[in-house]
Amino acid sequence: MRFLLLSLGLCLLLSSCREEPKINYSATKTADFSTAAVAGPHPLATKVALKVLQNGGNAIDAAVAMQFAMAVVYPRAGNIGGGGFLVYRDADGNSEALDYREQAPAAADRDMYLDEEGNVVQGLSTRGHLAVGVPGTVAGIAEMHRKHGSRPWKDLVGYSIDLAMNGYRLSQSEVGRIKRYHDDFAEFNKSTPFSDTTVVEGSLIVQPALAATLRRIRDKGAAGFYKGKTAELIVKEMKSGGGLITLEDLANYKPAWREPISKDYKEYRIISMPPSSSGGLCLAQMVEMLEPYPLSDWGFQSTPAVHTTVEAMRRAYADRAEYMGDSDFYPVPLDSLLDDDYLAGRMNDFREDSAGTSDAIVAGLEAVRESYETTHISIIDAAGNAVSITTTLNGNFGSKVMVDEGGFFLNNEMDDFSAKPGVPNMFGLIGKEANAIMPGKRMLSSMTPTIVEKDGELFLVLGAPGGSTIITAVLQTFLNVTEYGMPLAEAVNAPRFHHQYLPDVIVHEADALGNGVKEDLEKMGHQFRETKYMAVIKALQRLPEGTIVAAADRRNPDDDVKGY
Repeated sequence: MRFLLLSLGLCLLLSSCREEPKINYSATKTADFSTAAVAGPHPLATKVALKVLQNGGNAIDAAVAMQFAMAVVYPRAGNIGGGGFLVYRDADGNSEALDYREQAPAAADRDMYLDEEGNVVQGLSTRGHLAVGVPGTVAGIAEMHRKHGSRPWKDLVGYSIDLAMNGYRLSQSEVGRIKRYHDDFAEFNKSTPFSDTTVVEGSLIVQPALAATLRRIRDKGAAGFYKGKTAELIVKEMKSGGGLITLEDLANYKPAWREPISKDYKEYRIISMPPSSSGGLCLAQMVEMLEPYPLSDWGFQSTPAVHTTVEAMRRAYADRAEYMGDSDFYPVPLDSLLDDDYLAGRMNDFREDSAGTSDAIVAGLEAVRESYETTHISIIDAAGNAVSITTTLNGNFGSKVMVDEGGFFLNNEMDDFSAKPGVPNMFGLIGKEANAIMPGKRMLSSMTPTIVEKDGELFLVLGAPGGSTIITAVLQTFLNVTEYGMPLAEAVNAPRFHHQYLPDVIVHEADALGNGVKEDLEKMGHQFRETKYMAVIKALQRLPEGTIVAAADRRNPDDDVKGY
């Protein structure tokens, strides 16, 4: 069997994008594979997943090995000190979701980031030891392997240990990020492998402390992280900087299997993540609100298509702010928020010729910022099992705190709670009581790992990093394929726009909303803010004859696809 590997650079593409008004959005990292495929954020980690598939492992096996490999070679976002979500569909069409989001420590309280006057203390929930939630990644990986893995745990973890001991070479983009956060590393750590100011492109990074941590996980499973030596190192690190996590917090952490969010859209069925993620719920709401409108007739990023899509985004994010949080702690009204009549009613005040205002759009039911430094992987194996996984540390290198002698960064996910209801987090997202801090509670997320069926058959596997823009990027990629007829690579790399209720602006990439569309929308009352780029999609599409198309995003030069 012929194995195809693809790892294409983007320098030529990005150069041409700056010089040419028209961009070939399909000229990026993409390939067709006959049997299995992986799309991920780093070529070395993607290569590990491919090896597992080639050796007869299934999609879960590949995901397990790949997630640990990312903790080694992608330290700004790949992690064992964070958390994430899995959406899984087996070859028979059965689907489920695993929530291994971080939790607030038992000593956390709703006002822990407020000063004496009740105002949010800037930086307290984003930097340093107090920003850290109880990590869920290792427990989540162990649980998905327990239920669906087919290859020995020790073998799958072993790939990451080899990478940590043998080292990997830094890319230019990684060097830039390391230098950018040097002062943060120095402030919160005695030393890290990434605090050396002499690092340059090609520098070899060897991580013996991380390798030792991974060996404990290899030998003892989740207990090798949540108990014993590693747990003691985490707690010691917490005490050194005023953090809250205790041995009891670690020992008590459990991931949760949940029923996925499902929503039909024409001949398609969207399967996505439920709370504690808002992603699947918002995505389902938006497609339902948009289904009655002739998007394909209007055309890609035409004035009416953008206007209507923005107004659906505005309404979904308003509901996100009011109603969404950890469903184990707050009665998220899922049935009501997904009700077809309710969602049709959400667009009753939509006007085709004028922008709505977020002051006027409130949550529709009666009362009863993830960063770009997230990772996503999409995998389809030879049997047809599909995995969509998004994990995160939240910000670049999370809290900037590395566990001394442990070799891994800890998250700053506590910022994804509503530090003060109504006050935006680092991504400008508003939350209310549903997402207030409580001990043991999971913070609300925008991560949107998603699988799409067409006429009951596997069709798309996709997701992204990108903070609050994840949900709208997944939406637009889906619509680009299904409504605007784009090949997958073009759909992934097409320019994007975003609206999240508050602030009341359309955020857009520089090459979006051309041909007078932005001017038309301004006349309708919309306001704008330009951004360099948004979420970074990794996607797979299974064609009717069985070919798998893999596409990675031009927005991240490290993205990679592999398959056979």
